Amino acid sequence: MTVKSSISLTDQQDAFARELVRQGRYSSVSAVVQQGLDLLRQQTEAQEAETQALRALVSQRRAGAFVPAEQMQDRVADMLDRKRREHDVAD
Repeated sequence: MTVKSSISLTDQQDAFARELVRQGRYSSVSAVVQQGLDLLRQQTEAQEAETQALRALVSQRRAGAFVPAEQMQDRVADMLDRKRREHDVAD
């Protein structure tokens, strides 16, 4: 379904859209605007999904056990030592 809508473009936006049409990349200025809106929708949906994933991760981390910084440093040092031994890498 197509809906007719009246929009306003700046001179710069209009010139850019018309140049894309002139180059044959799009069939009309409307097609350029539709593509732009589709890209904006995709970007917005991706940002929303990323935000939701980050919120879920923060929630998961908050629900987990708290590890003091010193203990975490020890865990990281132990992990690095173990990996160095596994891969025969010197300090």
